[in-house]
Amino acid sequence: MKIKSVTPVFADRFLYAVVETEDGLTGTGECGAWGQLEPAATAIAKCGAYLVGRDAGAIEHHWNVLTRWSHFRGAALSGAVSAIDVALWDIKGQALGVPVYALFGGPTRRTARVYAHVKAKTREEMIARCLELKDRGFTAIGHLNPFLDEDRSVPYHRSHARKIDDAVAVVRDLREALGPEIDLCIEIHRRLTPAEAIVFGNEIAPYRPMFYEDPMAPTTPDSMARIAEKVTIPIATGERFFSLYEFQTHIARKALAYARVSVCICGGITGARKIAALAEAHDIQVIPHNPLSPISLAACLQLDAAIPNFAIQEYPTVGLDFSDPTAADRPDHQLRGLHLVDAVPPVAEGFIEIPDRPGIGMRLVEDVEKVAPKVSRPVAMRAHRDGFVVDQ
Repeated sequence: MKIKSVTPVFADRFLYAVVETEDGLTGTGECGAWGQLEPAATAIAKCGAYLVGRDAGAIEHHWNVLTRWSHFRGAALSGAVSAIDVALWDIKGQALGVPVYALFGGPTRRTARVYAHVKAKTREEMIARCLELKDRGFTAIGHLNPFLDEDRSVPYHRSHARKIDDAVAVVRDLREALGPEIDLCIEIHRRLTPAEAIVFGNEIAPYRPMFYEDPMAPTTPDSMARIAEKVTIPIATGERFFSLYEFQTHIARKALAYARVSVCICGGITGARKIAALAEAHDIQVIPHNPLSPISLAACLQLDAAIPNFAIQEYPTVGLDFSDPTAADRPDHQLRGLHLVDAVPPVAEGFIEIPDRPGIGMRLVEDVEKVAPKVSRPVAMRAHRDGFVVDQ
């Protein structure tokens, strides 16, 4: 199979690589560099110029060329390579008439446990959303930011004691409202300093979160290791790592308990499998990162089915607008970007069926860029009261 074309395609807030072969097969992959999609699209086109006319099946060879040829790496390039890599695996599965996981000795499982998303500006809103998801059968809920998803246009400042107390109260109230049947996946969005992260992690330990994600910025593995050493909650990190070597360094420092592998940023299915094998050798489970569209979910599920050390899958649900009186009539567990693909397996009792269609198991709808025109993300951060910036 010779590659005929490689095309970057924007739809809504997402970017895809669509690869076509001279035989008429089409594969699709998604780019996870969500803040840098425009440069990533340029990288997809540049990588595509190399790929046209070459064997679509030589995936490992192409992966090495595209990640090594220029001696420079970064999120935009890795996101582009990831999208292309997923698309090539999609083509190979279609050509052989099997799901991608079958090419890796799978399936290890037929369903994958998922956790839903909740974003909220107030504690009351967060609890209400979580109770709704519990009623709909989810057994784990994530993207839970105890510091809340407040309006970014409002400058931020709180005393240390007030900041910690308020956030601990959110976790406490969530556990009391949801009971022990629901796993809490605490997401900090790199909001804290290492010192703050240690204090907060120890305060919420009695409420037994499943994991404590990205308590600090992805800067030094030594600082993350210091947090991991001082708190008893499992640390989850890695969603912004774009190479095997960043995971290797953090694992060597004992800085994480769960590897948050981003299939659409770490080198695609090829890169993710390498990271999963490294994690397996250190008794670390994988929680694939997925804040994107169903194409990303499809790629993640193929990985989930192929590895033994899978823990749980991120499933980005669209939340209800509780200011809308008709909101209760709409499902809170609708997957983000559901209208962009032809089919998504159902979620039942907190588990999703792993697609067994050839390739990654999902296809973009026809003329997706017209169905969902591009939405750009401007550069912006929340301001601190002193005039600097705040991670949120």
